[in-house]
Amino acid sequence: MDPYIVFLACLGLIILAVSWLPLLLRDLPLSLPILCVLFGFVVFSLPGVGNALDPLEQPVITERVSELVVIIALLGAGLKIDRRAGWRRWATTWRLLAVAMPLSILGIAFLGWSLGGLSAAAALLLGAVLAPTDPVLASDVQVGPPGEGEEDEVRVSLTSEAGLNDGLAFPFVNLAIAMAVYGSAAGAWTLEWLAIDVLWKIAAGIGVGLLTGFLLGRLMFRLPKSTNLSEARDGFVALGIVFLSYGAAELIHGYGFLAVFVAGVALRQVERRHEYHERLHDFAEQTERLLMTMILVMFGGAIASGLLEPLTWPTALSAVLFLLIVRPVAGLLSLWGSRGLLEERAAIAFFGIRGIGSFYYLAYALNHARFESPDLLWAIVSLCVVGSILLHGIASTPAMRFLDRRRRRARVDRR
Repeated sequence: MDPYIVFLACLGLIILAVSWLPLLLRDLPLSLPILCVLFGFVVFSLPGVGNALDPLEQPVITERVSELVVIIALLGAGLKIDRRAGWRRWATTWRLLAVAMPLSILGIAFLGWSLGGLSAAAALLLGAVLAPTDPVLASDVQVGPPGEGEEDEVRVSLTSEAGLNDGLAFPFVNLAIAMAVYGSAAGAWTLEWLAIDVLWKIAAGIGVGLLTGFLLGRLMFRLPKSTNLSEARDGFVALGIVFLSYGAAELIHGYGFLAVFVAGVALRQVERRHEYHERLHDFAEQTERLLMTMILVMFGGAIASGLLEPLTWPTALSAVLFLLIVRPVAGLLSLWGSRGLLEERAAIAFFGIRGIGSFYYLAYALNHARFESPDLLWAIVSLCVVGSILLHGIASTPAMRFLDRRRRRARVDRR
């Protein structure tokens, strides 16, 4: 059997699945990621197929491919938020970033240290890797395409949180790397981390994103009609925005993840109602889904090839506790005293979906420093991602429908 022909056949099946399965699964408590992981697991369990790509043996490929799909997803997330950015309008988002994310990092770090026996640096890395809400796998609980309207607090908050905390987790990942290199004791490296990794890189990422988004927005929407670049209608311009904003931020040592999401949001501020936004978003979403599907198929194959074998009962318990206790509790604490229905706050706290962003951060950290038990770190993170794909994938459709009905009833009662 020619492996190349098998690859082409599987690739064709994957592309058809990317196009058709979201429509077929729309009314079912299932998701495309669940089927992708299951497909990869089954295929690579067959005799004679061989092992899937091992992230420990191919760390650079793992980092770069996961990086690519995350930055494309971040632009899509920024483009599809209709609500204007602002302190009050995004109040729930700021709460999640300022309270829920640090609490989640501390919670999973404690579990990794106490149950997994990890060192301080490895435990902090585990917390930083698992804290961000994934922009790739969370589409079922995010807002719809640009201009769709009907954006509720749950969807807007989870979309904007996923867009921002995938960049804001970087300082904690870099702190774990510094601790692995220099030790846990504070020193000159601590001030350098605070000045560069926290202050400069965040400011540079946001600044490049704003500048790129506003400049490209004016080029596309503010030029005279005869030279209006938006008339080109090319969807792949989305990739140009992604690569330009990400590359420019990284060249000045800023956080490219932040730059890409902020560029998408800034682009919408220049011209909010143009139909070209939908074209850009659709192209980014289709590209993201294709890459996501391929990664998750390989992920299912890696599980079949033994990715979870280093797990012990205590480390498996730490992953379960994080998904069911740490993130929901941290989310509810961050929303204490906020407005809105209790059910909405519970949904925001619960749907902190883990995914491909976690793969990227772990691969990045392991490529930049030596951590103890990298196979165990991959096993814990992989179990969290599998658990999140199953738990949140099954719960998202009925939960969001319930919330939509609850909001409609609440509006009728107020009348």
